[in-house]
Amino acid sequence: MRIKIKQLTTQDLDKSITIKGWVRSIRDQKAFSFIVVNDGSNYAGLQVVYDANCPGYEETLKNITNGASIAVTGTLVKSPGKEQAFELKATTIEVIGLCDQETYPLQKKQHTFEFLRTIAHLRPRTNTIGAVARVRNALSYATHKFFQERGFLYLHTPIVTGSDCEGAGQMFNVTTLDVKNPAKTPQGAIDYSQDFFGKPTYLTVSGQLEGETYACALSDIYTFGPTFRAENSNTARHLAEFWMIEPEMAFADLHDNMECAENYLKYALRYTLETCAQDMKFFDDYISKGVIAKIEHVVNSPFQRLTYTEAIEILKKATKKFEYPVEWGIDLQSEHERYLAEEHFKKPVILHNYPQQIKAFYMRLNPDNKTVAAMDVLVPAIGEIIGGSQREERLDLLEKRMDELKLPKQDYWWYLELRKFGGVPHAGLVLGLSASYCLQQAWKTFAMLFRSHAIQSTQSFRLS
Repeated sequence: MRIKIKQLTTQDLDKSITIKGWVRSIRDQKAFSFIVVNDGSNYAGLQVVYDANCPGYEETLKNITNGASIAVTGTLVKSPGKEQAFELKATTIEVIGLCDQETYPLQKKQHTFEFLRTIAHLRPRTNTIGAVARVRNALSYATHKFFQERGFLYLHTPIVTGSDCEGAGQMFNVTTLDVKNPAKTPQGAIDYSQDFFGKPTYLTVSGQLEGETYACALSDIYTFGPTFRAENSNTARHLAEFWMIEPEMAFADLHDNMECAENYLKYALRYTLETCAQDMKFFDDYISKGVIAKIEHVVNSPFQRLTYTEAIEILKKATKKFEYPVEWGIDLQSEHERYLAEEHFKKPVILHNYPQQIKAFYMRLNPDNKTVAAMDVLVPAIGEIIGGSQREERLDLLEKRMDELKLPKQDYWWYLELRKFGGVPHAGLVLGLSASYCLQQAWKTFAMLFRSHAIQSTQSFRLS
């Protein structure tokens, strides 16, 4: 019976086991051979010692090449080497799939990410992409674990929708009309009444509004699903497709939201450090020194909380020269956010109470009538990683804000009715889990996996 390499423990010593995986390297020492096999379950793989006295040794060895898939049966023993705790003394090896060495593009050397993007079907076999996949898996599992342990219900919100959560209009259109010759109205506009849904529909940018409907009935919920943005922003921070984590809490205010954000981020990072120790060490050793220490600093630091107005005053007094000017009412740039987290406080920061004019229509107006109960979590070396707010539960103020922004209230009638029928204070946050594998620096890479507003991608960063 096959066992995965990650599952091996000292209890398996001196037992006969079978592993299956892909050959990472092979060294023929005449009397025996060292074969490193990796099945993807961990970073290191397992060293196999294949003795020349084994039946069919010479014939089998001819077909064991880098990239070949094999099944190895043998006895697990303690390794005399320092780099691994165990090794497998093979008794039999079966070659499952041959690998053509003349055309196999992955060799035992460092490959650039530009090259790996040309062989996207094989790059999961590399150390870096395999490590990213395992870290992403750990972050995803930790997300469910955190919210489930706290009584949140997991929801699946619509992927195809007629609602634009942010009111930005940068959405991918979904249609069954003939795009080359769509049906037209007498006025010459596209006749969406003949489309599948009878109206314009899009890929969702957020499940928040739908999530609020369930929070206003079930108390605490979270969504974790695919979202899409059609903004053509050509940076490594933006994606066309990513997965969004959006908890929504009834009977909660901005303070509750900040508590949830800090606790969740620390929980997910701590879990990943513990369960992906080999992968994180790889990032630390070969991608960017200090990544583990930076993440541990986030986990172990109490987050600094201050208002947007206080942050503006700090930035104005800073001796650092910023590319973008600082004044009350601006939407903070990454350089501003990073200065606050990296240089001024030297730890994660939660900014709250932002100017109303730079935030979404659904955020709760504060008593000063100029700021809203919004918050952003900033971390060193990245800037913003979580965004959120207390939602506006007062119908009259919500309608007034929608009128100011000229949002069609008829499209949000159901959202407005939540405020009419037993509305309650509620709050939520958003965090994007990106699929980008473009690792420029390890800590930034971690953020590319785990950040808010990771919206879209350029061609060079687009996932194949």
